[in-house]
Amino acid sequence: MLSRRQLTRSALACAALLAATTPLHAQTAIDKALSSEKFTLVAPFPPGGPIDTLARVLAEGLAKKYGQVGVVDNAPGAAGNIGMDKVRRAKPDGHTMLVIPAGNLTINPTLMPKFPFSIEKDFTAVTMLATTPNVLVANPATGLKTLPDLIKTAKAKPDSLSYGSPGIGSGLHLAGELFKSQANVDILHVAYKGTAPALNDVLGGTIPLMFSNLPAVLPHLQSGKLVALGVTDAKRSPSVPDIPTFTEQGVPGVEIPSWYSLLAPAGMPAELAEQLARDAQDILAQPDVAERLKTQGLVRWDLRTTAFTRHIQDETARWAKVIAARGIKME
Repeated sequence: MLSRRQLTRSALACAALLAATTPLHAQTAIDKALSSEKFTLVAPFPPGGPIDTLARVLAEGLAKKYGQVGVVDNAPGAAGNIGMDKVRRAKPDGHTMLVIPAGNLTINPTLMPKFPFSIEKDFTAVTMLATTPNVLVANPATGLKTLPDLIKTAKAKPDSLSYGSPGIGSGLHLAGELFKSQANVDILHVAYKGTAPALNDVLGGTIPLMFSNLPAVLPHLQSGKLVALGVTDAKRSPSVPDIPTFTEQGVPGVEIPSWYSLLAPAGMPAELAEQLARDAQDILAQPDVAERLKTQGLVRWDLRTTAFTRHIQDETARWAKVIAARGIKME
């Protein structure tokens, strides 16, 4: 006959075994399914930049965890809609996902007269990935060093300044329009077809100012080829802590970070979406990955599934008001 101590040990061992195995049945099934084929991370813009970086980080991390191949499919065109359509048509099994910037989810649905998607009906919101502040930069030849300098010049010489953006209705265009409204200044908007041509013209002195996400201009700020007048975020960026916010310089209400997220096709089971969200956040939290992102001005943002869906809804409503108030229309 077993002693009381032996019975206790046996009971504890059984309890430990039960606790260790029972909750893992569903997770094991999901693990097995995710390990069955390669991962494709669709980046609906050309190689280079935050979208491409995040897609590659996730492809590498998922491939390593599940013993599979991870590839990045750069599918540019139609303002990101080509890549989005690829994911919309894919199976909701976790093997094809979309890395996408905020504007495609929260601005384009209002701005594009014939936007071809319903974000809520056509996609599953998996998780936010990272954020970076937008920054207003100037060519050093302007002599502008702070936001008050810019406001003073703009009010003294109306229509003497202009700013570039990657295009009409882009988040950076709207950042400029919101700044103009909050600061009560008039600065001409010059729309480009992408960040690169706008940046080239600011560097060359063709236009004096530009709103950009931080990663695109960070090397030029570090080299002194551009001057940062302020970041459009609630607080200073850890990547560039010396650059003050707009609020610090007397222009509140211009808090417009760029953010990037992970979406999957509609119809994905909640348990699968939650695991993929955990996987993505675990990958981004790895010290080497976090450092890699920091060098590009990116900071991990952990906002998952249901909470992330609400954020998309809130931001879409916010930008719809700005678009209507400023009379912004897609050309």
